Amino acid sequence: MLPNSSLFCLAVWMLAGLPDAARVQLKPATAEAFNKYMQAAETHFKATLHGDAFLWVDASPDRLRAVRDGKILAAPSGQSGDIDVPGGLIHDWTGAVFVPGATLAETLRMVQDYNNHKNIYRPEVIDSRLLSRHDDDFHIYLRIVKKQILTVVLNTEHDVHYTRLDRTRWYSKSYTTRIAEVEDPGPNEQELPPGNDHGFMWRLNTFWKFEERDGGVYLECRAISLSRDVPVGLGWLINPIIRSLPRESLTNTLRETRQALTPAKP
Repeated sequence: MLPNSSLFCLAVWMLAGLPDAARVQLKPATAEAFNKYMQAAETHFKATLHGDAFLWVDASPDRLRAVRDGKILAAPSGQSGDIDVPGGLIHDWTGAVFVPGATLAETLRMVQDYNNHKNIYRPEVIDSRLLSRHDDDFHIYLRIVKKQILTVVLNTEHDVHYTRLDRTRWYSKSYTTRIAEVEDPGPNEQELPPGNDHGFMWRLNTFWKFEERDGGVYLECRAISLSRDVPVGLGWLINPIIRSLPRESLTNTLRETRQALTPAKP
């Protein structure tokens, strides 16, 4: 077993000193498997919009009770949070939080304030910009930092669409249009070609639901991402990043959203 310092040096050597050895290309079969998975997820999401249980927590009294008690939930959307596909892994997690005292109007104002996301969602989002807007359609930029054994920096762009269901319920869909891993972040940084990098995140799509009731707002997010599979010999290095970060990121996002919507105590 290598000491921590040796593990770190070996990680840097593998991913920085010999980048070609650790890089992987997004294969057409992997992208096709993700697209097929997303089609099924879209169909399921649409079915929930007008059913008896609009919210994921409404389908389980235990989940509803937990979020009302202040817990942040995050669980696999299906039987597993990680789904093997040819050449990759799909990560599919659903989370929920309740913000007492919040209103739907202020919640939407906050989540649509993309220029301010770099302040709300630090340290995972270190830069954010609204690139364009047309009514309820947004095109945004986020610079995302993932930290585990290594620090991974990603420049990402997303198309986000919001839809009003009725007076108390809205939902949104977000799809990545570009993800580029940043090599040597800093003054001399450069982007690796999208889909030809270390494969920590190739896609990130989210479905959000917002409902005002019970004296506050329920927020739910289903996050579906695509990463490389776990390579032989590099599992100790890659596995902690690609398997643990999707759930951690979802939980952190929900926590920071609640914090941003919770008035500071005098």
